[in-house]
Order: sequence, then C-alpha cells, then structure tokens
Amino acid sequence: MKKLNPKIISQYVEQNIGTFHQKRIKSIDGLKLSKVLKRKNPYLFKAKYVMTAEQIVKGLVDAHISSNEETVFGDWLEGLAIFINNKVYDGRKSGITGIDLEFDIDETRNVVTIKSGPNWGNSSQIAKMIIDFKVAKKTLRTSNSGLNVVAVNGCCYGRDNKPDKGDYFKYCGQLFWQFISGDNDLFTEIIEPLGHQAKDKNDEFIKSYSQMINKFTKEFANTFCKNNGEIDWERLVRFNSAT
Repeated sequence: MKKLNPKIISQYVEQNIGTFHQKRIKSIDGLKLSKVLKRKNPYLFKAKYVMTAEQIVKGLVDAHISSNEETVFGDWLEGLAIFINNKVYDGRKSGITGIDLEFDIDETRNVVTIKSGPNWGNSSQIAKMIIDFKVAKKTLRTSNSGLNVVAVNGCCYGRDNKPDKGDYFKYCGQLFWQFISGDNDLFTEIIEPLGHQAKDKNDEFIKSYSQMINKFTKEFANTFCKNNGEIDWERLVRFNSAT
C-alpha cells in the first residue's frame, strides 16, 4: 500500500472533469424532440394538467438530463476510483465481464463492481451482478486455485448499514472510498476539486439548454398545437402510441 497524495487527485480531476461537462452538452445538442416524445407517457402530462408547450418540453428535456447526467457522472467517478486505487494498491481496470476494478490487499484479490449510489438496480440486475461475481471468482481461481477472492459492490455515495450480503460486500460512500484508498477522509476530500471551472462549464451548458428549450417549444407548438394555441392531445397520443 502506498500513501495517497491529495495533489495527484486534484490534478486528475482538473484534467478530466471537462470530459463530464462536454458529455452533458453533447447530450443536449444531440437531442431530438421526436425521440423524447415517444419515450414519455402523454397521458401523464394530461393527468397533471399540463397546459403549455413549454411545460411539456421542459418536462421531457429535464427528465432526459437527469437520467443522462447520473449515468455520465457515474462513469466519470468510476474512472476516478480506479485512478486512485491504482496509485495506492496498483489496482487496474478489470478485463472480466461485469467487473470494473481488480486489486490485491495482502493475499486477497478484490473484484469490484462500481455504481453511483446504493439504489442502483432491481432484483434482476442484482442477480446478474452476483452471477458476474461468481464467474469472476471461477475465472481467477482457474489460474490460481488457492487465491482468496472477495467480491464487492462499491457505491460512490450513500449508505448501507449491512455491508455483508453473503455473496458479496456492499460498501457505500465513506466505506467505499476508504476501501479503495485506505484513506478514511477521502470521501470529503474529493468534493472540492470537482468544482474546478464548474461555473464556467455550467454557463455553457445553460446556454445550450435554453436554446434547446426554445427550439423544441417552437417545434412542439407547430406540430402539436391547434391554431388557437391549445394542445392537440389526440394528435400527440397518436404520434406517441398509434400503430
């Protein structure tokens, strides 16, 4: 185990956080109204008494952004975790399907699947993760039958007060960052560097977002509003659901 240098973390974040912001903007710029309209429930908008084109458009775009940002930032945090672990334990991105990180502590090989937060999957997805862990253990023991392998579901934020799940351990928030780094306070120390150029990057994102809202509102009004400005709900439902 090597001692973690906080300056290396700051340098990594400053050099790589721009990737997250670029993907946020790219996701907005590549969005198509027709695609997001077909993914959402038109009956819900009617039930919520949504009356304007802008309300519908904002609801569609905001839902897309929320889902996309969680995925993109989760992938970015995974990269940060692997980078930190490599500096401390010589960990590496795993080549085994379903496993994100492999590293050794003493005589134990840790195989880790990294998720953003603790509530990341349904029962089928968790069952698939357990299968991936079992396959990983079998794969690693093929070349070294005496190898002790521990499976871990690491979550970048949140809590789980019962980490021992039987087939694997689930470490969330502070426990996860301490597990991969040996530093009990890392979970708080990484927050400050994440703000690097955040305001400037967010201003750029807001510009793209505002343009998209205006563009989609105009497109929606031209296509799904009657001459008097009322939303043509029948036309919208047919676009979304008709065979």
